[in-house]
Amino acid sequence: MPKKYFTLDQANKTLPLVRKIVTDITALHPVWRDLVYRYELVAAQSDPKWGESTEQVALRTQIEAVARQINGYMVELEEIGCVFKGFEEGLVDFYGQLDGREMFWCWKQGEERISHWHELEAGFAGRQPIPELLTRST
Repeated sequence: MPKKYFTLDQANKTLPLVRKIVTDITALHPVWRDLVYRYELVAAQSDPKWGESTEQVALRTQIEAVARQINGYMVELEEIGCVFKGFEEGLVDFYGQLDGREMFWCWKQGEERISHWHELEAGFAGRQPIPELLTRST
C-alpha cells in the first residue's frame, strides 16, 4: 500500500476510529499471549511422538482465531493509512511532513490528541512535542 500523508489535523480527526481499533487490539493481545503460553505449556508436557493432543489442537484453533481478529484490526489501521507500532503501549504513527521532510505524527493509547512527532528512524524514544505554532491550528 502506498504511504498516506496526514496533516496534524487530518491525523487527529482519525483518532476516534483509531482509538477504537487500538482498544480492540490491545484487549485481544493479552488473550492471544495467554493462549500461546498455555499451548506451549501443554506441548512441553506431551510426547511429540503422538502429535498434537486434543487440548493442543483446541488451543491452537483458539490462537489462530484470536490472531485473525488482531490481524483484521491491523489491516483496518493500514487501510486508514497509519502504522501500528506497539501492543503494550498501543502506539500508532501517521506519516506526515514537517519542515519539508518526512516524519511521523506519534499517538499513544490514552492520549487525547496527537501531541508528539518523531523522525522515521527515531521511534518512540525520539518523540518530541509538536511545536506550539502547529498545534494552534488544530
